[in-house]
Amino acid sequence: MWFLKSQEEILNELNVDSKIGLSKDEAGKRLELYGMNKLKGKPKKSIFALFLSQLKDMLIYVLLGAAVITIAIGEYSDAIIILLVIALNAIIGVAQEFKAEKAVESLQKLTTPRSLVRRGGEVFEINSEEVVAGDIIILDAGRFIPADIRLTETANLQIEESALTGESVPSHKDASKIISDPKTSLGDKTNMAFMSTLVTYGRGEGVVVATGMETEIGKIAKILDDDTNEMTPLQKRLDELGRILGILAIGICVLIFVIALFQKRDIMEMLLTAISLAVAAIPEGLAAIVAIVLALGVTRMSKINAIVKKLPAVETLGSVNIICSDKTGTLTQNKMTVVKHYTHGLLSDVGQSATNLTGSQDENDLIKTLVLCSDATYENEQGTGDPTEIALIILGNKYNLTKDALNKAHKRVSEFPFDSDRKLMSTLNEDVDGYRVNTKGAIDNLLKICTGALVDGTVVPLTDQMKEDYLRVTEDMSDSALRVLGAAYKNTSSILEPDEMEKDLIIIGLVGMIDPPRLEVKDSIREAKNAGIIPIMITGDHKNTAVAIAKELEIADSLDQSITGAEIDNISDEDFANQIKNYRVFARVSPEHKVKIVRAFKSQGNIVSMTGDGVNDAPSLKYADIGVAMGITGTDVAKGASDMILTDDNFTTIVHAIEEGRNIYNNIKKAVIFLLSCNMGEVITIFISILLNWPVPLLATHLLWINLITDSLPAISLGVDPGDHDVMKQKPRNPRESFFARGAGVRAFSGGVLIGLLTLAAFYYGLWEHNYPLGEIITNMDSPQYAIALTYARTMAFVVLAASQLFYSLSMRSATKSIFQVGLFKNKYLIGAIITGLVLQLAVISVPTLAKAFQVQNLSLQDWGLVILFALVPLLVNETIKIFIRASEKSKNANS
Repeated sequence: MWFLKSQEEILNELNVDSKIGLSKDEAGKRLELYGMNKLKGKPKKSIFALFLSQLKDMLIYVLLGAAVITIAIGEYSDAIIILLVIALNAIIGVAQEFKAEKAVESLQKLTTPRSLVRRGGEVFEINSEEVVAGDIIILDAGRFIPADIRLTETANLQIEESALTGESVPSHKDASKIISDPKTSLGDKTNMAFMSTLVTYGRGEGVVVATGMETEIGKIAKILDDDTNEMTPLQKRLDELGRILGILAIGICVLIFVIALFQKRDIMEMLLTAISLAVAAIPEGLAAIVAIVLALGVTRMSKINAIVKKLPAVETLGSVNIICSDKTGTLTQNKMTVVKHYTHGLLSDVGQSATNLTGSQDENDLIKTLVLCSDATYENEQGTGDPTEIALIILGNKYNLTKDALNKAHKRVSEFPFDSDRKLMSTLNEDVDGYRVNTKGAIDNLLKICTGALVDGTVVPLTDQMKEDYLRVTEDMSDSALRVLGAAYKNTSSILEPDEMEKDLIIIGLVGMIDPPRLEVKDSIREAKNAGIIPIMITGDHKNTAVAIAKELEIADSLDQSITGAEIDNISDEDFANQIKNYRVFARVSPEHKVKIVRAFKSQGNIVSMTGDGVNDAPSLKYADIGVAMGITGTDVAKGASDMILTDDNFTTIVHAIEEGRNIYNNIKKAVIFLLSCNMGEVITIFISILLNWPVPLLATHLLWINLITDSLPAISLGVDPGDHDVMKQKPRNPRESFFARGAGVRAFSGGVLIGLLTLAAFYYGLWEHNYPLGEIITNMDSPQYAIALTYARTMAFVVLAASQLFYSLSMRSATKSIFQVGLFKNKYLIGAIITGLVLQLAVISVPTLAKAFQVQNLSLQDWGLVILFALVPLLVNETIKIFIRASEKSKNANS
């Protein structure tokens, strides 16, 4: 609480004289005691540790168990295939996680490399990492602050703190001020300077009170470092699915052994069968397919200027129902702009993109005075100095009253610099008949020193009524969240002392400026609201300013929907979480408040996105379900803490990304349900054959081939299905919604049962046509003829299973629309996957080497026709069911 203490108290506490500073020996001791002035990060995981972490999954445990058993019984080819599947999934996971978080490293880069310190009575430059508590730091314009400092001297000192506090305008610092409120926000601690902020004007001195991790920036680094990443909704769904399938696989294997004991089957044969069932129950390609679908989605999103750092973030964005957005630089342009000016009796608006404007004589005089009384520069679309003064120079450019031209015509000969007590600045410039004083500043202070007013080019006495008019316009502008500056002048024949400048002035008028909203944001917010998403503004700026912008953008309707950081501190966490739904604007908040806000929204079951660009946004970007950083104006810290970066800093891109995220989730769901239907078919085929005491229709290699090759291509193709344009007319998906909601589970089960029964039918037919009908006692099971018949029947089952799944994928594109309504050839990748799958299946059966490896053989032309007919049945049945679903929905809509 250094800001609560006087300079003398702090200097005594730190045992230092501000005129001399620390001795070099004392500085060395403190450096050894407290450590270097830099930010620390936690050690990163090694690649091997990352690889091992990928194996902590129920599905992987089951597959590892299957691999161990296959090795034990000598089935090495099966074991190699299973282990390759495990390795592939782990490598994909490591590749994603290796793009490690770089937030703390970015924070370290922000620290300034060199600092001016006073030690032993001498001022010299040192590496900022060597700065210690008690060092006296010298500050001047353009220099970064090396540590947290309690100011001891200030002269018109202004520090740009937008990256830390979110405020557009530099903060005026006053070393003599003693603050009494311990809950004062960062932006209002005017006697402090904070690490990695920038001096924009004036000069000052201060004593270092905190270094490294103890600074405000350091606290942010701790928050980032301490965070444990939560699982995204998609990860939770897949994890839940993995546990269910793993338990199911183990349960089925146990059941198989029980049945085997009753049927007195060969134990080794049952081990192989159990492994086949485990392989059948687990969609081995699921993790890889989901990763590939997400990666393809990431590629598509990069084309709309959204760079996704973490794959699951794509899906998370699609389920977002709260967007918490930083105001400065995200919703607004982070560029002060004059939008109104007033000369007596004439209020005018100034367009943001206006050029070559023509003003009245009074208006030109107003702009001339404001430009001449400014120290900032603006050239080639780049400004230096105070953002308020840059806005005034840009105003002059719009009226062709450029700073260079005015300075040449009216050379400055003296000035009375701004200070926070007067709230005024004056310059003395050469003029036609001598000299002219140009003054700008707070309108109420200005009116106190004015005796005249410029009205239609004529100087008239300043009456009380005129003062009321100026104050009324000022109040109206302030109510609209405009920052108001007044301008006055007087002519003189001689050079005046600064103290004489600000007397008996003539008021010309005033200007209102604001950090304006981004032009495209309003439409994006409206679209987001139509999609059931609530936009929230979070800012370090003042309440009235924030609410005015929020009203303009249609984020909030009234002041009642706003709350300040100080008010949040007076509410318990529980009450705040319960009341959070009533607020749309959070003003004067600190980084800790931002995290508290995000947590409160999350505690109410919301999926929260936080957008921002400053250092102060990093913790909340990290804690949100998905953090979105700005690519152009965003700091490295914000980018490091985020899940997604917008390369065009365009709020509209977030809305497009949400649409893409929703479609990607729908596509992943299609792929998952398709894979589960296929696996259900495989499980039913194996399980029923065991129950009926039939030979196993499919070998483990058949199942692995189908799961990894035949199923995977259509699943990936479903994952890149063209998006539904109506997806943004729907409410956000409930994050707790299961993959199996809205009839998806029924579709997966019914499709799987149908595929399984047809596969068994093909197997039965294959043996029957070779005179080995199942259900009858077969006496010559060891004969070559029976082995050939069994191989043929397994081939028929193998082809029906593979082909039926390929054709069935066409029906999975929509739960209600027919394959013709969604466009049979619209998803060219899916058509290509089906053709490729059929060709590969034909190759496995026809190519002798492959046929031998898979223990299959070619089929007769008649049987090819039969298996294709069988394979089309699930597609035709599902399309028929859709006709009844559409009719039912049409009937409901007609009745409602």
